[in-house]
Amino acid sequence: MSQFDAVIVGAGHNGLVCAAYLAKAGKKVCVVERRNIVGGAALTEELWPGFHLSVASYWMSLMQPKIMLDLDLLKYGVEVIPTPPGIHPFQDGSVVTHWSDVDRMCAEIRRYSEKDADAYPGYVEHMKKLVGHLRKLLFEVPIDISTGKVKDLTKSAALLWRMKAAGPMFYDIWDLLTLSCHDFLRRWFESPQVLTMFGCYTSGSGGNIGPMVPGTAYVLARPYLRDGTTKAGQGGLVKGGMGALANAIKQSCLDHGVTIRCSAPVKEIVVKDKRAVGVRLESGEVIHAKSVVSNANAKTLFLRLLKPQDLPPAVIDAVKRIRTKASTFKINMALSGLPKWQGLKASDNQTPGSITIAENLEELQTAYESAQHGEMAQHPYMWILTPSMFDPTAAPEGKHTMSLLGGHVPYALRDGRPWDETTKEELFNIVVNQIERYAPGFRELVLHKQVLVPSDLEAMFDLPDGHVHHGELSIDQIFFRRPIAHYADYRSPIAGLYQCGASTHPGGGVTGVPGHNAAQVILSEI
Repeated sequence: MSQFDAVIVGAGHNGLVCAAYLAKAGKKVCVVERRNIVGGAALTEELWPGFHLSVASYWMSLMQPKIMLDLDLLKYGVEVIPTPPGIHPFQDGSVVTHWSDVDRMCAEIRRYSEKDADAYPGYVEHMKKLVGHLRKLLFEVPIDISTGKVKDLTKSAALLWRMKAAGPMFYDIWDLLTLSCHDFLRRWFESPQVLTMFGCYTSGSGGNIGPMVPGTAYVLARPYLRDGTTKAGQGGLVKGGMGALANAIKQSCLDHGVTIRCSAPVKEIVVKDKRAVGVRLESGEVIHAKSVVSNANAKTLFLRLLKPQDLPPAVIDAVKRIRTKASTFKINMALSGLPKWQGLKASDNQTPGSITIAENLEELQTAYESAQHGEMAQHPYMWILTPSMFDPTAAPEGKHTMSLLGGHVPYALRDGRPWDETTKEELFNIVVNQIERYAPGFRELVLHKQVLVPSDLEAMFDLPDGHVHHGELSIDQIFFRRPIAHYADYRSPIAGLYQCGASTHPGGGVTGVPGHNAAQVILSEI
C-alpha cells in the first residue's frame, strides 16, 4: 500500500506553498482539491468568451518575497505589471492621486490641509517602524504560553528576546491593535478627505469592520507589510491574473514531485488510535499518509471533516465561537469601454491603477452598520481595478474587464429574502448608482457581470460565512489565539494532523505565510 509522508486537504495557495516546502525537503506529498482548478480564492477564470478575470483575490499586495524566492516563482511566470497610482474621486469634483512618493503625496494632501500635509511624512515613518516589528512576527510560530511546561516557557522567552527591539514601541503596537481606524488616524490628521483616504482601508481589508469600530486600526499597516525592495520585486497586478501566481506555485510543487489531484473532495479525515492516518475521499478512496495537513478553514476541519468523538468538547465549542461573519462582496464585469471619472483634468492620469470610492468616514461606517442590520448598504465602499488596461491577456481588443471589491452587505438579508437573481440585481443597481456619482454613464458600458455575495464566496471557496480571512483579524483572534487558544502552532488536538490555511497565523490575504510556517513545524516532526 502506497503511503505519502503528507496529504494536504485543499490546493489553495497556502496548501500549495506548504506542499512545495515539504517536497523540497524530500517528502512525498499529495494534495487533494475538491474543485477542478487549483489556487482556492487566488485563481483566474474565463467568465465570458475572451474575458479572463481574477474571480476573488485580484491584487498581489502581501505575498511574501521570501516565499517567492524560495519557490522560484518568478522563474515559473509570476510577473507584476507596473501600473499608475490609484485615484480617489470626491463628489465636489476633486480627485486625489495616491502617490507612493511621499513628497508628491504631501502635495495632494496640502490641497485639503496644510497641517495634514506636514504630518504625513511623520505618519509614514511611524507606520514603517511599527511594521518593521510586525514583519518579524509573520514567520513566528505562535506559542501556547499557558502550559507551564519548561519547553514552552523557554520558547516564550526566546520570542521575547527576538522581539526585544520592539519594546520602546510596545504601546504604539498595542494602539494599532486596539484603537479604531478613525481614532488612530485622528492622532495625525484632521481633514475629512484625508481621514477618508486612509480610513477606507478598513472596508477594503475584506473583513467585517467599519472605520469607527475599536480594533480596526491594524488595517492601516497592511500597505506597508510587504517589502518591495527584494529581488522578488514589487507587489501589484499580476499578468494573467491571480491564477498565474497559483499556477507558478503549482509548477514549483510539480517540479519537486508533488502529486496534485483535482476534483477529489474529501469526505473525512481518517483517525486511528487518536492519530490522523489519511483522508477518505467522497468517492470512498482512502489516501494514506504519515501526516494530514488541512488548508480548509477551521470550522470545516473541526466541525465537518472530523468526527466529534475524535475531539475534546472544549475544542469544538471554541471553534464554533470563531467570529466569521462577513459583509464584503465582489463584482466582476466585462465592459465595452472604460469609465470616465469626473474631476480628472487633461493633465491628470486618465488610466489610474485603481479607483477608490468612499465619500467620507460616516458613509463608510453607515455602510458597515447597514450590513449588521441585515441590509444592503445604499452607498457601499468600492475598490475598483480595470486589469485589461494594463494586461492585454485580460480581454478582447477594445473591450475591458473590471474587478470590484465592495462593502457592505449581510450574509443573510433581514427581510428573509434569499440572495437570488432579484436581490443580486438590486445590489448591482446600488453599485452602479454609486459609481455613477463619480463616473456618469457607467451603466451603458456593462456587457456582463458576476455578482458574488458572502454566501457565494462561501460556496465557491469554502470561506466560512464568506469571510476572506476565515475569521476576523481582531486582537482576540490573532497570533496565539488563531484559530483557537492552545492550537495556534499549526498543530491540532489530534497527533499527525496539522493546519496550514488562513484560519491560522497570520490570517488571510495571499501571503503564503501560513503554508510556509506549517511546513516548518511539520518538517520538525516527520
